[in-house]
Amino acid sequence: MSDLLVRFTSIPTFRSLQHRDYRLFFSGQIVSLIGTWMQTMAQSWLVYQLTYSSVWLGIVGFLNTIPMLLFALYGGSVADRFSKHRIVLITQVLSLLQSALLFTLVVTGTATVEMVCLLAFTLGTINAFDVPARQALVVELVGKEHLANAIALNSASFNGARIIGPAIGGVIIGTIGTAWCFLLNALSFFAVIIMLLRIRPVLRSVQGGDNPGFLRSLRESIDYVRSDHMLVAVLILVAVVTMFGWSYTVLLPVFADQVLGIGAVGLGNLMMSFGIGALTSAIFIASAESRVRPSRFIYGGMLLFILGVTVFAVSANAALSMYSLVFVGMGLIMFIATANTTIQRRAPDAMRGRVLGLYLLIFQGLAPFGHLGMGWLADQIGPRFAVISGASVCAVAGISMRLVMNRRSARRS
Repeated sequence: MSDLLVRFTSIPTFRSLQHRDYRLFFSGQIVSLIGTWMQTMAQSWLVYQLTYSSVWLGIVGFLNTIPMLLFALYGGSVADRFSKHRIVLITQVLSLLQSALLFTLVVTGTATVEMVCLLAFTLGTINAFDVPARQALVVELVGKEHLANAIALNSASFNGARIIGPAIGGVIIGTIGTAWCFLLNALSFFAVIIMLLRIRPVLRSVQGGDNPGFLRSLRESIDYVRSDHMLVAVLILVAVVTMFGWSYTVLLPVFADQVLGIGAVGLGNLMMSFGIGALTSAIFIASAESRVRPSRFIYGGMLLFILGVTVFAVSANAALSMYSLVFVGMGLIMFIATANTTIQRRAPDAMRGRVLGLYLLIFQGLAPFGHLGMGWLADQIGPRFAVISGASVCAVAGISMRLVMNRRSARRS
């Protein structure tokens, strides 16, 4: 390690980068995630151009995330049985092929909304196996001591890409067309694949348990979570935010076109604004997680998210909408990153993949119902009132859970 690298990784914010394999994994992810966010934005804009319907946006969002509900527990069980490194490598290759196929359909003019729906479901299925293995791989690369920092840095890279990807994507769509966002995403997967091939997984194997069957895996993970009241509370809040809060994202093309009138470039700016807030929050968490109680991040993040998304819903000014999404990003990542860390720290090594599978089933598996419901509700009462309704449900859930946990703490003392 060079002197410069030693000094850099000695900074508390970046201490998990002391681990060689995690540095490789982290650097490959950054490039790939930029492409992923370009595709996310381009796919939403493509669906909107094909249909001009908030309902279809909700349907595509539903199909992109429903596989997490169907397969996340099985994906977590697979992650506990086999090499997490190999699983992630395979899923990256499959994701590359999915993006290449989407590019081919769009550039040849043969894309239909039904085809986009099928490919969205395909990518969601790939992610149901990729995400549990990817998140469980992190602790093998850095150990539990640096886990919270690594999760925060992962969030920082994810949301840094959220800033760059949509900004580039908006320009590309406005100049040379939607198809090229899909091609660039396909090419970006080579970065993470190359870095994964350089990791030495044989030195990072964390195996345990007796490789139980799927039904037993499901029962064990549920029993484990039910025994911990803190985890139950966190997962309930994650479920509510996923279904009623985060689902506002499916309506961003509608806000960009009908409410604010800022088009594809403006849609990229809205997504970029969220990313700026999320990146800021992730870096703050990486620096301060050892000094701040997790509950403060969880409830403070929910409050910031609710206030920000409410302002976004009522705003008729593009600048104010972008500023409000900065706070939405800060609050949401503060909440989600802390919830993820809490769950991983409390999970035994031999069950981490399965517990993460249960978390992802709730965090991403419930998202399709939120997307579908938000699309339908926006069609009935308009996008503004739909988003405000979701924020109100989150506020009621946050206050209620805080009161319940305070009473439980008071009884224990």
